[in-house]
Amino acid sequence: MTDVTDSPVPMPAKRRVAQLGMLAFAVAIIMLAYANVGLAVDGQVPSGMLTYGLSLGGLMLVAYLVLAKFAPWADPLILPLVTLVNGIGLVMIYRLELTGVDKAASATNQIIMTGVGIVLFTVTLVLLRDHRALQRLTYTAGLIGLVLLVSPLVPGLGREFFGARIWISLFGFTIQPAEFAKLALSVFFAGYLVAKRDVLALAGRRLLFIDLPRARDLGPILITWGVSLGVLVLQKDLGSSLLLFGTFIVMLYIATQRTSWVLIGILLFVGGAFLAGQIFSHVGDRFEIWLNPESQAFYDREVGGSYQIMQALFGFGNGQILGTGLGQGHPELIPLAYSDFIFAAIGEELGLTGVMAILMIYALIVQRGLRTSLAARDPFSKLLSGGLSFLLAWQLFIIVGGVTNLIPLTGLVTPFMSQGGSALLANWILIALLVRTSDAARQPPPQAIQNEGMTQVFQR
Repeated sequence: MTDVTDSPVPMPAKRRVAQLGMLAFAVAIIMLAYANVGLAVDGQVPSGMLTYGLSLGGLMLVAYLVLAKFAPWADPLILPLVTLVNGIGLVMIYRLELTGVDKAASATNQIIMTGVGIVLFTVTLVLLRDHRALQRLTYTAGLIGLVLLVSPLVPGLGREFFGARIWISLFGFTIQPAEFAKLALSVFFAGYLVAKRDVLALAGRRLLFIDLPRARDLGPILITWGVSLGVLVLQKDLGSSLLLFGTFIVMLYIATQRTSWVLIGILLFVGGAFLAGQIFSHVGDRFEIWLNPESQAFYDREVGGSYQIMQALFGFGNGQILGTGLGQGHPELIPLAYSDFIFAAIGEELGLTGVMAILMIYALIVQRGLRTSLAARDPFSKLLSGGLSFLLAWQLFIIVGGVTNLIPLTGLVTPFMSQGGSALLANWILIALLVRTSDAARQPPPQAIQNEGMTQVFQR
């Protein structure tokens, strides 16, 4: 009789087949959209449709096989949902490439970077067999995150584009290190808060209906607040500043269940942003443009003006409810439509209906991550999966809020959809971490595995 305790029971075959079916369905939707673009623009199916279809399908098949081997109990919906949004972004980049207006738009480059993302996804799952090992690297991850975050400020290494200093140049490649810093800092936040949550949960004085934390426990939130303001002021990067501080506040709330931390965080950031706007002109200009985007002076400004946001709003307006149809709008009129403003391009050609459908897909990805957080059996897993899920949701809110002028515009890009190496690669690593925590949370306890294994042996 075989030793069933050393061989975990794999995920039921029916669930694997269902996951593969959903993955194939996602690829089919993407290829139909790809064909639709070609028919609308040239009146014929694109000649490269088979190449792109086989490339994307092959990459996702590799990801599926890696999941089946190294994370068999992972949530079966995450990979098909991510494939769908990644593919829709690829289709829109191809649509913009056909216009010939922006030479930087390249569907070929995007499929190549998706392949690199799948490689990093695979490497993460193969090397990180137990995500709880990351807890031992808490402070190392924090140090790495901070170094990555401030690296664009290093003379000779950092590069400034469009008024923001958030890139570095290495070996001829331009990298946005903040995209990878957010992952390292999420690991640090999770490990630190697991160790300190009992202290941070202690209540001090009560103000109205809220139990305020003790003054001596304000150090972590004040340090994080200072770092986020430094990113805003020195690097002119509102997006990473919001992302960093917001993620810490939410993870702090998950760890302590204290609403007071959320209120303190909101007051600190709003107050700090207001003071920075009064002291530093570039911060104040960002808010002025947000409040008055239709101002002719801002609209005509060559760098850091409101031309981009106004063109994005015109695109959303032109799309209305159902959109102009893929290949039948004018998204090329929106600057950087292949990266920062790809959501506005989608809003024009797919309309409000398409935008809401895509937001629902993202919401499902976040929901699966939060469900993993609730099902996790240890505090570190709960905080890590919850923090990564919020990180994805918060980033999407900042982007959509910026391109619709709900909040000031930031330099972040839409996860998986926008063309860009750093963001795409970092987000595939994020999904690998979510998949790993999901596999651990959904896997049956050892006793249940042993009983199931014994049942299978006797059935033979």
